[in-house]
Amino acid sequence: MRALTKTLVGFTAAVGIAAGTLAGAGTATADSARAAENAQAAQAAVNAEAAILATQNFGLSSQQAKNVQCFLRTSPASYTGAIDGQLGTNSWKAMQRWLRAYWNYNDSIDGDPGPNTVRALQRMLAHAWDYNDSIDGIAGTNTRAAFKRFANEMSVFYPC
Repeated sequence: MRALTKTLVGFTAAVGIAAGTLAGAGTATADSARAAENAQAAQAAVNAEAAILATQNFGLSSQQAKNVQCFLRTSPASYTGAIDGQLGTNSWKAMQRWLRAYWNYNDSIDGDPGPNTVRALQRMLAHAWDYNDSIDGIAGTNTRAAFKRFANEMSVFYPC
């Protein structure tokens, strides 16, 4: 009888261990699936934030940004994107091409209006749109005000 009891207890323990291992595997699989879903949600949030950051109007209204896009469409910058009032990557690539051709922009055409793009923009704005501050690559208050004057003037010469 003792041998039978020992066998049953041993068998029950083995079954319990196996069941626990399988249950743990099921939990681990569920945890992995949850982690993958969380990673996908986090990536979607990063992509959404990147899309927002990709638009940089430097204080222009949507209409003023449309004026700039209309100018870029008719200039040698060859802008072919939508006239949507959002100065995104394609708008800035076109602006960089134009700044390269006329305002000593010598960085990559990447659509990122970083400091070198802003410096070239400031040189252009100093020429005819009353920008009289430092050529420092920072799109501060005076740069934004001159960019607005430029955008408003573009509506006269390059209407959409």
